[in-house]
Amino acid sequence: MIKNYADSLLKFLGDSPCNFFAVDTIRRMLDENGFHELRIADDWNLALGGGRYYVVKNDSAIFAFTMGKKPISETGVKVIAAHSDSPCFRIKPNPVIKAENGIIKLNTEVYGGPILYTWFDRPLSVAGRVILRGADALHPVTRLLRIDRPILVIPHLAIHFNRAVNEGNPLSKQKDMLPLLARVTECAEKDNLLVNLVANELGVEVGDILDFDLMLYDCERPCYVGLNNEFISSGRIDDLSMAHAAIMAVIEGTDEETTKIAAIFDNEETGSGTKQGAASPVLANIIRRINAVAGGTESDFFKAIAKSFMISADNAHAFHPNYAEKYDPTNHPSLGGGPVIKINANCKYMTDAHSAAIFRALCEEVGVPFQYFVNHSDVAGGSTLGNILTSQIDIEGVDVGNPLLAMHSVRELGSVDDHNAMTTVFVHFFS
Repeated sequence: MIKNYADSLLKFLGDSPCNFFAVDTIRRMLDENGFHELRIADDWNLALGGGRYYVVKNDSAIFAFTMGKKPISETGVKVIAAHSDSPCFRIKPNPVIKAENGIIKLNTEVYGGPILYTWFDRPLSVAGRVILRGADALHPVTRLLRIDRPILVIPHLAIHFNRAVNEGNPLSKQKDMLPLLARVTECAEKDNLLVNLVANELGVEVGDILDFDLMLYDCERPCYVGLNNEFISSGRIDDLSMAHAAIMAVIEGTDEETTKIAAIFDNEETGSGTKQGAASPVLANIIRRINAVAGGTESDFFKAIAKSFMISADNAHAFHPNYAEKYDPTNHPSLGGGPVIKINANCKYMTDAHSAAIFRALCEEVGVPFQYFVNHSDVAGGSTLGNILTSQIDIEGVDVGNPLLAMHSVRELGSVDDHNAMTTVFVHFFS
């Protein structure tokens, strides 16, 4: 039976304005469902047959797993991978720029590949993490910060100054995309305007702030749209919807024999080449530790990988009715048509016929429709988690995702039915 997971997704999206908050929200979901946090620097004592655990990496990646009754060398592991990050604007160090008449701008850097012009003229705010002085230099303190009101805007240039704006408008990331923060009159206020705001929000001294990772986010809440509320409109659906589905699966999955992992990486939008990204050995190391704590040998680890299967979950491009020419003529998934199996002849995805057949069978077993996505042969496609992970672990798997419109816009458009269907398949995979 297909359950309704869309209400939970909307709340998750609203509570997760950036990667750090996504991981914090997931952490709270796991805590509420009997999972226990492990620290990579500590020894692990794992309970076979039902033990529920999670590991956080860099505050922005999280790996939740349930221990099966049988050794992983016998059953392999089941993995669902997604990512916590989305394209956005990151605030640079020393960000305050003083313009004329007391107008203050913030200096930002583009993270990933957003559709830039969708960020214009929207109420924006700031979220991320702030690093504070700790007991010594090697042990600073991390605090999350979300300013829950609009404080920024990136205003368009009026059409009167650019009559050709609707005919194409090249944008400079350094010039055109800087947000306005305030108008102030006292010079003393200007230099420390942002850091003073952060200190006041956190209730700390300015001198205790050592650094920050702060991003802009759209203040408008996620919502249903469509005549019958059949669509979801929100920022960060790519890829937080798949992260949400993976976490619901590891919480609700009922397979007691097999160890199951929901792996939510960071930095997919910038190539995954970080210690918390899919190109790092973090997932392989976690599986090695699970194997070792249960008494397995290095040979048992290789046996486990050979028997394992991974679903790499990153959203797919839905067919846009205004741009039919951009899509493959026979493999263009539609909103509401079900989960998408992603295929690329040049191995940008890890899918092959064998792994695609496995995912198709999972869909059929729970009565969920499925679709295929292949790029138009004249349009280059990107890669995602699956083929990057296989550089670290030679695991079999499939790349899938739900179809979206306006991918990488400040607000993307997805389908309620698709999210419910994909989450149902993930729960079934873990059951």
